[in-house]
Amino acid sequence: MNISAFINKDRLVKIFIDLININSPSFGEKELGRLLSQNLKTAGCRVEVQKYDRSFNLIALKKGSIKDSSPLLLSGHMDTIEPTTGIRFETKGGIIRSIGNTVLGADDKSALAQIIETLMVLKEKKIPHGDIEIVFTSAEEKGLFGAKNLDFGRLKSRHALILDSGGPVGNLVIAAPSHITYEMRISGRPAHAGIEPEKGINAIRVSSEIIAAVPDGRIDAETTANIGMINGGTATNVVPKEVVIHGELRSHDKKTLRDTKKIIFDTAKDIAKKNRAGIRITDQEEYRAFRIDRKEPFLRFLGGVYKDCGVEPVNTVTGGGSDANIFNQQGILGVNISTGMQKVHSHDEYIHLNDLTRGCLVVLKTVMDFPGFRRDKPGR
Repeated sequence: MNISAFINKDRLVKIFIDLININSPSFGEKELGRLLSQNLKTAGCRVEVQKYDRSFNLIALKKGSIKDSSPLLLSGHMDTIEPTTGIRFETKGGIIRSIGNTVLGADDKSALAQIIETLMVLKEKKIPHGDIEIVFTSAEEKGLFGAKNLDFGRLKSRHALILDSGGPVGNLVIAAPSHITYEMRISGRPAHAGIEPEKGINAIRVSSEIIAAVPDGRIDAETTANIGMINGGTATNVVPKEVVIHGELRSHDKKTLRDTKKIIFDTAKDIAKKNRAGIRITDQEEYRAFRIDRKEPFLRFLGGVYKDCGVEPVNTVTGGGSDANIFNQQGILGVNISTGMQKVHSHDEYIHLNDLTRGCLVVLKTVMDFPGFRRDKPGR
């Protein structure tokens, strides 16, 4: 059966363009949510809006005709990084690309379009399938806020496709790191810089010494550290009283993460003490690492789906996080797959129309074949 012929390519592209034409920065997804709700309902889904304090998630269900099948979850995020206001793009040579001073928004609207078109095809062609749960999250780009606030009690799926990876269609993310953010607040002593600087303790100088001393950048193959923001001081004629440093740590290895954090924090405290400055450090886990065994039946099932679609699956390990971290943390085995989007988070973002279609084909084939998936099978 040539199921690629089921996909309405013109409609898929139109859905994608309709989506990218709506500005939807993190926590500003309301207008996009209305269009997505309308499309989901047209595709035969029941849609709920799950609100939380800063935004909302869309949770939808498309009932299946195969009653003994386990439900499958499809997910993407509604927000984009900025800037997207006044987006300009062109379609040329089989590619949709940004041509202005904004991102394109293929991250993650290519995912939303592929999921919507899949649901439309299922309805139009009356294709048998099990129950499909759909989750469109908000504010993923600001720290996975939607996923962190998602009401997982509403979901029954134990397996999920999260469409939020870049590169060629065929990439499957099987491992992502834990992520810790921290704040260091260094307190010095103010004094007049021109009259009695010796009575002050310069918080900026102390902070500079800390920044120069702590591990930074690539720590090892699985671990990175970065100081991304620093602010402080009030005027050039005042010895600065306070500086705030914001940094992060990521690692696939729990012990390395813990040890590196201890080195950074202990080093900062020792330097502050030596300079008679105060220091207060707070940290927060943003999300936890996950790693999917290469022999995992669901992963092997997906590998078979890709090959049936004429795409070679490539298992990848990433240094970034996604909603897949939260889904796996919550007990839903989620594989983050590429939609075909390229150069994301840049003004050169683009996607090949063939990849937009090929990614949709993978989602459609997964949904169609999933009723035959059993965890106790050795794989395809």
